[in-house]
Amino acid sequence: MNLRILITAMFCFCMNVLTLHTQVKNVESGMLDTSSSDLRIFIERYMSDYEGIDRSYSLSMSPLRQSFLSDLYESWKKKLSDINFEALNQDGKIDYILFRNHLELEVLQMQIQANLWKETESLLPFASTIIALNDTRRKMESINPEQLAIRLTALNNQIDSAQSVLDSIVQANSKIRGTSFKQTTANRAVSQLSELKDAMKRWFNFYNGYDPMFTWWVQKPYEALDENLKQYSEFIKDKLVGVKADDKKTIIGDPIGRDALLIELAYEMIPYSPEELIEIANKEFAWCEQEMKKASRELGYSDDWKKALEYVKTLHVEPGKQPEMVRDLALEAIKFVEDNELVTVPPLVKESWRMTMLSPEQQLVSPFFLGGEVVQVAFPTNTMTHEQKQMTLRGNNIHFSRAVVHHELIPGHHLQGFMMDRYKSYRRLFTTPFWVEGGALYYEFLFWDMGFPKSPENKIGMLFWRMHRCARIIFSLSFHLEKMTPQECVELLVNRVGHERENATAEVRRSFSGGYGPLYQCAYMLGALQLRGLRSELVDSGTMTNRQFHDAVLQENAIPIELVRASLIKQSLSKDFKSVWKFYSEHQPSK
Repeated sequence: MNLRILITAMFCFCMNVLTLHTQVKNVESGMLDTSSSDLRIFIERYMSDYEGIDRSYSLSMSPLRQSFLSDLYESWKKKLSDINFEALNQDGKIDYILFRNHLELEVLQMQIQANLWKETESLLPFASTIIALNDTRRKMESINPEQLAIRLTALNNQIDSAQSVLDSIVQANSKIRGTSFKQTTANRAVSQLSELKDAMKRWFNFYNGYDPMFTWWVQKPYEALDENLKQYSEFIKDKLVGVKADDKKTIIGDPIGRDALLIELAYEMIPYSPEELIEIANKEFAWCEQEMKKASRELGYSDDWKKALEYVKTLHVEPGKQPEMVRDLALEAIKFVEDNELVTVPPLVKESWRMTMLSPEQQLVSPFFLGGEVVQVAFPTNTMTHEQKQMTLRGNNIHFSRAVVHHELIPGHHLQGFMMDRYKSYRRLFTTPFWVEGGALYYEFLFWDMGFPKSPENKIGMLFWRMHRCARIIFSLSFHLEKMTPQECVELLVNRVGHERENATAEVRRSFSGGYGPLYQCAYMLGALQLRGLRSELVDSGTMTNRQFHDAVLQENAIPIELVRASLIKQSLSKDFKSVWKFYSEHQPSK
């Protein structure tokens, strides 16, 4: 009897295990990351190594940081070179190319940063002392508070001396910014001073109060140093950069030049020159203008599309109603995606997004939406001037908003982020805005072709943003080629696209002073054009459905789109793979 019970229990257990295995297998095939890359663990180990160094040596100018990172890159380049590329599976080959490119770019970037540091070194002759103090704390070496007080006093004297020398040069040469120091170099020095000042604050707070002798000796010299660094920064900003300390509007930027642009383009696998990309942007802009004229005629403004645009800007909701409108627009876009079976939208994606409002200070840099899991909404507040309120209302009108809510949420950034967390998440190391921003803008292309804009006002709203993305390529590349100033970039957005001036200024400030890479603004339009070309290749040909294609793109994670293509078409890859895919063709409506 006991044996029969035991056999029955074992049978039930085995059946349960088999059922569970089947369920897990079904879940994995539909929802879980089933990446089989031979290099996944290899890359995850490198990421852990890098993050350990990055956390431990956070001061970018520290020679210790540079030394450790240099050793890290060289050691992993050696490990990668020892791998038999031909023995890797397809995902592994793609990861090999991604990782090789990453390491090569990091080494080049270190060299570029070292050269940039040399340009500002004469403005910051005391920086090495601050860096050394920071590294001493990091190495947890014993300190002598009395000697530290002497050292900080000497630092103060060194800053005073540096400022005195610069002041005498300024007095002798009223054209200092055009001769001894470039404006952009001086502005970079201001940013470095801010980092050094923050490092000294962390250094002081580490000991202060915990070591009574440190506080007794060092507090006053440190307070003087902190104020001295602030005043020196303001001096450079005023006399060399030419911007007052409280000026939050002037945009300087730091153009990188054509050679550096070519390096960045090669890393992103864009086989076009900057000049060719500007030409592409102008062609796309011309298409937008033609469509703008068609919509303008429908509204009775003949070919004067800028008048039609001005009319559309007046069609905004009243203050306080923007969140409701954004909610409704988000739900409308989700329904459009699902009705047309464009991409899989897991239930949790639809439930997990939320909304916040951008502060007036944030809107100085981001005058429109920001998105992801949290859509951040720009709209006037009571603290704004009347002119600022009007510009914000006009810039976030109903039809401009309808054109981009889905860019920020679903099927755009929120869906992207959700899938990036769940498919080949180790590839976040290689995240590119050409996939992220380009992917979100690509859906604007597709929505247009599938009839999402129902009225001429809708069309003008979508075309405004499309023209804006063309202009981003033109002004950002021209700036980095040193052919346009930030103010000329603002004028282009105002005069050619139709931006409100405050909003145009904020966009340019965001582009050059917001911590974005030099190709970030190009990535929107160019990434979308890449995905449009790839969709034509795979969906219009009947090889994949819309849902299959879009799901597959998301499951590759945010890597250069040429390598997404290599995965989807099962392209034969070589160890020394270079970008060759000429993805651009002039606009043809999607089927």
